[in-house]
Amino acid sequence: MRGFELKRTLVLTAAFFVGLSFTGISMVRAANTATLKGRVLFEGKPPKRQPISFGAEIQCKKMNKGPVLSEDLVVAPDGGIKWALVYLKEGVKGKYKPPVDPVVIDQKGCMFHPHVAGVMVGQKVIFLNSDPLLHNVRVSTKVNKSFNVAQPVQGMKEERVFTNPEIGIPLRCDVHFWMSGFVNVFPHPFFAVTGEDGSFEIENVPPGTYTVEVWHEKLGTVSQKITLKPGETKQVVFKMKKK
Repeated sequence: MRGFELKRTLVLTAAFFVGLSFTGISMVRAANTATLKGRVLFEGKPPKRQPISFGAEIQCKKMNKGPVLSEDLVVAPDGGIKWALVYLKEGVKGKYKPPVDPVVIDQKGCMFHPHVAGVMVGQKVIFLNSDPLLHNVRVSTKVNKSFNVAQPVQGMKEERVFTNPEIGIPLRCDVHFWMSGFVNVFPHPFFAVTGEDGSFEIENVPPGTYTVEVWHEKLGTVSQKITLKPGETKQVVFKMKKK
């Protein structure tokens, strides 16, 4: 029993110091890097979102409760823009490894989820069909390799990897003309897609001066130059309007 208790004590002690070590690393990282937070706002009166017509696709209607609204320009009551892409366009130094975890882009309820996604060069992207009907994924690129794959069976997956940075790669389903989305590829992890209220957060940014750009499929791009200091959390606001 004494031997067992001794081993147990050593294991718990080791676990404590490992946890303490990781906590210390996190604290050091937080002190030496910065966080960029903010919102993307719409200027003026935004247009009303239009309901999507599924036409004769009865299955698509049944899989959605109530009307499904267009996703190409979603503005909150206080002006926040959803599905805007915020990223560091210039000023990033060094090389970054892609995450091990894949990004999943699902076809569910006859819509792409998420509507806008960001991935890193070399990161796995899984295109999934969660619907019990035929979909296809058409990806039309400019600098990466385009592809078009059919997914006739529920649960089918298609795994792809993008090898070059590229913004605004359109996704389409030829079977259901209203289905659209975008994937964006980066050489670094410093990007975010805005949420329901137009807010975003980019963490662990090395101190420095950067050009930050916002991309939106309908509103184009806007940018700001910012300087981040070690340990700083900087708040920024971007404003976009219909051209």
